[in-house]
Amino acid sequence: MEFDDAGARAALRQVFAAAVAAADPRVVLAPHLPARPAGRCVVVGAGKSAGVMAAALEDAWPDVPLSGVVVTSYGHRVPTRHIEVLEASHPVPDANSEEAARRILAAVQGLSANDLVIALISGGGSALMALPAPGLTLADKKAVNAMLLRSGATISVMNAVRKHLSGIKGGRLAAAAAPARIVTLAISDVPGDDPAVIASGPTVPDPTSFAEARALVAQYGMDLPPAAAARLAQDSDETPKPGALPHAEFRMIATPAMALAACAATARGLGLAPLILGDALEGESREMGTVLAGIARSVRAHAQPLPAPALLLSGGETTVTIGAEGAGGGGRNTEFLLALALALKATPRIWAIAGDSDGIDGKSDAAGALVAPDTLARARAAGLDPAALLRGHDSYRLFDTLGDLLRTGPTLTNVNDIRAILIA
Repeated sequence: MEFDDAGARAALRQVFAAAVAAADPRVVLAPHLPARPAGRCVVVGAGKSAGVMAAALEDAWPDVPLSGVVVTSYGHRVPTRHIEVLEASHPVPDANSEEAARRILAAVQGLSANDLVIALISGGGSALMALPAPGLTLADKKAVNAMLLRSGATISVMNAVRKHLSGIKGGRLAAAAAPARIVTLAISDVPGDDPAVIASGPTVPDPTSFAEARALVAQYGMDLPPAAAARLAQDSDETPKPGALPHAEFRMIATPAMALAACAATARGLGLAPLILGDALEGESREMGTVLAGIARSVRAHAQPLPAPALLLSGGETTVTIGAEGAGGGGRNTEFLLALALALKATPRIWAIAGDSDGIDGKSDAAGALVAPDTLARARAAGLDPAALLRGHDSYRLFDTLGDLLRTGPTLTNVNDIRAILIA
């Protein structure tokens, strides 16, 4: 099949839409529900998908008396009949994040072994459900969170630190629900789909320790607020460890791998040969762009690792480390794409799309953007210096100027970043 510019762009948008649809809670949640309880059913949850997950649960169990509270990002609330949906800030927690955490913890108190807690967990839960550990304030947690976001640390590193500064994460929510059975339904947005990392694992045992958190803080050179440093300096009040939560069960209902499989199926329907490079790619965004550009150029020039027309697919979460040069606008996906475009050097017949499946790349109003063979030429014609914008982490400005930002609005799901490179 031949692809012109309009056709390639349309195909890439269709592939990205398939990834989002594959993780829609209204489709994927119901098959994973446990047996109806003999006693009460209390619903709690946190994440960018928590509101729509609550609505999907109500639709699936119209005959079960449900109560409880979940928290989601501002602008992500959906109508519910019985489960209260709160809104709070992401990626930096606010006062509503703390209030939501206290409300969620209170909702699971005083239950019996006949009762059931359903925890609806998705990406973003760490910031949205922020309960400071004893001796800490929300200001302490916000300061630490800001340091973590600037550090270039992976999500696993960030959450290992967060859990030891929290009164609800790292299995503490599940511990508070005992002796009631607690079943977590989760949408994964983390590389490797580790339940202990998604939203900092509020309902699963924590394999990390205070000592490990201290070592990670030192490794990334973070100067913590005094109260946070003091908290990490002690080894008591540890999070629940593996084997400590026998009443807790975890079920994954959507993952990056599932989303990429949907992308691949869509690609085949468009006449493209898909190759999934992995669902858990990590590293610096600009370096990832350079590497994937090299693979795309190899497909174009040598039909390796597969012949065109092809679609290279990948997922995971890259990072952007802000150095002394400071930061403009944009997120990890637009930074990846700008580096990709520079490394492709206008190679003909290669297009790409990258975006966060939740519809928000970093703090921007876009999920990501698209790259075409003429991206650099159009940018320079508009008076922009692509290399300088990449150095200044100002990729948003380039794609906004070109009209190539991918704006979806909140998708109400989150299986991390989706990247697709089309080689015609």
